[in-house]
Amino acid sequence: MIDRTPISSAGRDSPGIILVYDGECPVCSAYSRMSRIRDDLGGILLVDARDPSLVLDEITAAGLDMDEGMVLKLDGELYFGPDAVHMLALLSTRHGWLNRLSRLLFGRPSVAAVVYPVARFLRNLLLKMLGRSKINNLGGRSGE
Repeated sequence: MIDRTPISSAGRDSPGIILVYDGECPVCSAYSRMSRIRDDLGGILLVDARDPSLVLDEITAAGLDMDEGMVLKLDGELYFGPDAVHMLALLSTRHGWLNRLSRLLFGRPSVAAVVYPVARFLRNLLLKMLGRSKINNLGGRSGE
């Protein structure tokens, strides 16, 4: 079962929703652009993990490997990998085929824990086939 506890509570005073994804992955980019958050939550800021940013610095400092998963920052909390897509599914509208599919695949933590690693494997395979490099935000010190 997925631990719903956020990875980091640093910066709790910074409100909003930020999704950090791999901008060179066509599937990640499409998923990120097509995700719709409920109107009552405001908008979502999309950040390409391949571009330098303060949020990427925070993710790296937390030891989160962007080659292993996307990150959702919600009200200052960092959610990684299956936790990120699970939270995104819970925050999304029920309109549109992608949001309905996301809710089906990632709406329950136990299902997200099984489906996400498969999606990550397919993403890595796709990037290799396209000749794209890894993000390598941890500089080779994965898991520290």
